[in-house]
Amino acid sequence: MTAPLTILYAEDDEGHATLVRRNLGRTALASDAVHVRDGQEALDYMYRRGPWSRRTPHDALLILLDLNMPRLGGLDVLDALKQDARLAHIPVFVLTTTDNPTELDRCYARGAAACLVKPLDYGSFGDMVRRLADFLATARMPSETQPHSAHVS
Repeated sequence: MTAPLTILYAEDDEGHATLVRRNLGRTALASDAVHVRDGQEALDYMYRRGPWSRRTPHDALLILLDLNMPRLGGLDVLDALKQDARLAHIPVFVLTTTDNPTELDRCYARGAAACLVKPLDYGSFGDMVRRLADFLATARMPSETQPHSAHVS
């Protein structure tokens, strides 16, 4: 039996955050979702600062990351995570409203596992999240503290 997956999702749009939470909950994916509202909160969570200073490491973790957020944007978060040897192994899935190939290439160049373009239609957005959950249900995600113990397969 695999460990429950923790999904950290950084999203400043409450409507999108609700769609992610609701649609993940409608799947068979055994996961816990942690929502943060901007890039700074995402890094605080990952580095166990502030309100997350006492959280325990996760046995399986991935990050859903919006690009356009206040205080600290998604590309800055992606850079920080991928430049830290302790966190670089954690898969980051970028959720963005842009379908600009140059922007998407920038995400991949910085280490994004995948870029998912948010559809404008809420129904389509929900379908995308459910398809992502179906994929995640069959993939193994790494432990937060033991990058060599598991990998995306």
